[in-house]
Amino acid sequence: MRTKDTELMEKISDYIGEYYRHNHCSPAVRTVASAVGLSKSAVHNYLVDMAEKGILTYSGGEVGGLPKIRKSAGGYFSAPLVGSIRCGDPEREEEQVELYVSLPEALFGKGEYYLLRAEGDSMEDAGISEGDLVLIRRQTSCEEGDIVVALDGNGENTLKIYAGTDGSGSGAVLKYANEKAYPGKTILVDRLVIQGVARNVIRELRRS
Repeated sequence: MRTKDTELMEKISDYIGEYYRHNHCSPAVRTVASAVGLSKSAVHNYLVDMAEKGILTYSGGEVGGLPKIRKSAGGYFSAPLVGSIRCGDPEREEEQVELYVSLPEALFGKGEYYLLRAEGDSMEDAGISEGDLVLIRRQTSCEEGDIVVALDGNGENTLKIYAGTDGSGSGAVLKYANEKAYPGKTILVDRLVIQGVARNVIRELRRS
């Protein structure tokens, strides 16, 4: 049984390393399970055990630490895709990682990032459309004019432009960016809580 376990660990390790080398991101547990002929729960248990043995790292659903990953990942960072955020009206963002995407530092710079899939149409004038992947740099500060992931008064996330404070200086203004659909529309929050600032948009080319 011990020999079989060792062989499976090596098979899992080899598959993850090759997958990363070709795709620049770690595979989802279900992808590994399909490749090695195990259930998702079995693969999860193997990854936990392999992490405890120091064979790889496994945290928050992300696999790392393998020699093949370390060799191929130079100049890349791994950004989790954590689901959707509405650009129309605020919606609580559930931080459930769908997958990890490896992106080149040469294009996006260094930092701690995550990806959100845009929903809604309120950021069209800022070049963000529904379905786009928005790369967010994790930070708690911003400057006026930044596109931010911010919390409203109910603790819900929204993607909007930070437009400074209101006239009285008692609150912060989050501005929509679609004058045709939402002329002059803003959200006023008593306390500005920033969870990140949008840095890039990744999208498929659309036919005209």
